[in-house]
Amino acid sequence: MKIHEYQAKEILEKYNVAVPAGIATTTVEETVEAAKKLKGQGAELFVVKAQIHAGGRGKGRTKKNNAKGVVLCKTIDEVRETAENLLGDVLVTIQTGEEGQLVQRLYVTDGVDIKSEFYLGILMDRAVSKNVIMASTEGGVEIEKVAEETPEKIVKEWVEPGMDLQPNQARRIAFELGLEGEALKNGIKLIQALYKAYEETDSNMFEINPLIVTPDNKVYALDAKVTFDDNALYRHKDLAELKDEAEENPLELEAQKYNLNYIKLDGNVGCMVNGAGLAMATMDIIKLSGGEPANFLDVGGGANVDTVKNGFRIILEDPNVKAILINIFGGIVRCDRVANGVIEAVKDPEIAEKVKDVPIIVRLQGTNAKEAKEIIDNSDLNVISAVLLKEAAEEVSKVLA
Repeated sequence: MKIHEYQAKEILEKYNVAVPAGIATTTVEETVEAAKKLKGQGAELFVVKAQIHAGGRGKGRTKKNNAKGVVLCKTIDEVRETAENLLGDVLVTIQTGEEGQLVQRLYVTDGVDIKSEFYLGILMDRAVSKNVIMASTEGGVEIEKVAEETPEKIVKEWVEPGMDLQPNQARRIAFELGLEGEALKNGIKLIQALYKAYEETDSNMFEINPLIVTPDNKVYALDAKVTFDDNALYRHKDLAELKDEAEENPLELEAQKYNLNYIKLDGNVGCMVNGAGLAMATMDIIKLSGGEPANFLDVGGGANVDTVKNGFRIILEDPNVKAILINIFGGIVRCDRVANGVIEAVKDPEIAEKVKDVPIIVRLQGTNAKEAKEIIDNSDLNVISAVLLKEAAEEVSKVLA
């Protein structure tokens, strides 16, 4: 689960990670009042940041007003103008794609002076099954670009499972960043606090870009990106409440209501599969057949009429879908039951109207696969049966030709 920057910083503050003072707003007047409040606390400059669930905001531009997603303002009037330009406009960044995301919330922060910038991130290194802390002197730059062009500038420290981050590891990272004196002490404290926050919130990723040092050697998390492990949210009811559904894909939210694992993609062939591994293989088949997957949809082990019907309904909400490939392995559930479920779902008036021009390829393998194929073949519906993956791929090629 993703959260906004202002929410991430509220969490970091609880763990004594230093962040610039800031206030989240949803209207122009709230933004102006927030700037006035910060000015009263000593702020001389203000940074107004669009709050969307995507990176690259500083380099992004809004569609209507061509405004940057992160703007340094010198006066209250500039804060007002920036808020007017951002709120209600669509911000396009390298991570949103051309469709962009609607800006509905802003974050006004103290524009602190910056002496130097760094990158600091924590995530799971799945290659070695250990948490890894990555740091770089190239702050403010996408870490992917640094890894590609100057990988030697990335420092890594792995934390042994079941152990805390050791003080010597935090010191080593701070030394590698070139921190000295008071900045070194503050940097070590921040690294240790950040790792504690990462561990105790069951996060997938903490990314501070940039981490800054001010002229008076204070160390701040100037930006913060945090994602949580969805599977651990039952242990963190307070964190689960931070979810902003306005930032989520509406089809993905709809799928969650029916316990379907759905992720929208940009292709033209809808997928309905039971099992994540089979779903990945199905998407590979679609690409090899000349198509592009329109979604990832895992209906789980107990595919039945309701799950198939809801899966159809969600897939068909995507106007780009030109065909649907159902690939089910009958282990927990028999193939003939799935076939009957597909037929009943396709006969449903709501589904029938939408699929009349969308070919459906059904590949069922496993228990009672032969009986399932006969059910599909004798249905007199616009449903094509297949047994082998190769057959399913060939049918996809035909319908897309």
